[in-house]
Amino acid sequence: MAVYLFYKKVSQISRNINLGKDELINDHKSDRWRNVLLLALGQKKMFKKPLPALLHIVVYVGFIIINIEILEIFVDGISGQHRIFAPLLGSLYAYLVGFFEVLAAMVLLACVVFLIRRNVLRLKRFNMPELNGWPRNDANLILTTEIVLMSLFLIMNTADLLLQSQMPEHYHHTDPFWISNMLTPIFSGMSATSLMVLERGCWWLHILGVFAFLNYLPYSKHLHVILAFPNAYYAKLQAQGQMKNMQDIQNEVLYMMEPDKAPPVTDASAEPHRFGAKDVADLSWKNLMDAYACTECGRCTSVCPANLTGKKLSPRKIMMDTRDRLEEVGENININKHFVDDGKSLLHDYISIEELRACTSCQGCVEACPVSIDPLAIILQLRRNLIMEESNAPQEWNLMFGNIENNMAPWKFSPDDRDAWVKD
Repeated sequence: MAVYLFYKKVSQISRNINLGKDELINDHKSDRWRNVLLLALGQKKMFKKPLPALLHIVVYVGFIIINIEILEIFVDGISGQHRIFAPLLGSLYAYLVGFFEVLAAMVLLACVVFLIRRNVLRLKRFNMPELNGWPRNDANLILTTEIVLMSLFLIMNTADLLLQSQMPEHYHHTDPFWISNMLTPIFSGMSATSLMVLERGCWWLHILGVFAFLNYLPYSKHLHVILAFPNAYYAKLQAQGQMKNMQDIQNEVLYMMEPDKAPPVTDASAEPHRFGAKDVADLSWKNLMDAYACTECGRCTSVCPANLTGKKLSPRKIMMDTRDRLEEVGENININKHFVDDGKSLLHDYISIEELRACTSCQGCVEACPVSIDPLAIILQLRRNLIMEESNAPQEWNLMFGNIENNMAPWKFSPDDRDAWVKD
């Protein structure tokens, strides 16, 4: 049931991402696989800040490798055996479990440090307005869950070691495990029955915790542990600062100059073409996957010059708002079987004009993101819609637009008079 529920939610997320416009990304495959290895697996960008990077990689590696031990727990439950791999691996078994325990202890310690950074030291990027409420609780809940799961694993092994001497007919003898062996004095005064209840209780709670985490993952920002890999693969490879031209606008100019090249209108009732993006369906599927891949770490916002100078823009909030709107659209589809206009849009209802105008297009947020999420691509599309469809721009911009249209330059000089200044 847990696996089915996980699959159902992931399928909905996949559908939501595919609501976006098509975008063909299949170039430079070797460079893209290199990004997967360096950014998603190797976490290269994380090491711009060494301490949190080391803590994060401990949690990441521990999370992956300890799942091997969880596999044995599941097999034991299905087969009715106890430590089914112990007879097969012999003395190597204790070394493997000992290694898993060291990782578990490191994960536990790292999670405690992360909780302190968030809630005691209250680092600025973890205490910004967009994290108020559920986002902050989400991060704390995941860290607390990791601590509980690692503690259950270590306590279960400690009780198991003590029971090996008291109930040898059921608990296979193994060499002492590295961490739990040091914890045995804490529980040495307990009876065999109490130890068995403790060991079995930790076993069940660990299994239930893993299944609960599996189903919580798609609702949490920690979905990035899965989406970081495809997101790194599809990250843009262009040089920083290089932006895509608006092909739609180029086409419109071309069709005005050469009407014979304009495509025929096949359906007069079709919706008019939209320039830029107003809602999530106007963005590309890659933009929408970016939103789900965001881990809300705030590195983008911490380097944003607009945010640092007190302006309202936060690139992290752009991604969170996009994901929230996409989830709302997805729920609308779940209820109505298709999207029914709810009178809302990503632009205006979620992301304000003030936020969009504050962006300097410096690409700092893209460079800072550990998996190269691109908030700027969303900002540009929303800003283009403001200007191209709503004619909503500051007066200074409108003057510049008018000059470019009439004089082919930002300045208020006709082309014939542009070189007049050299006469004097």
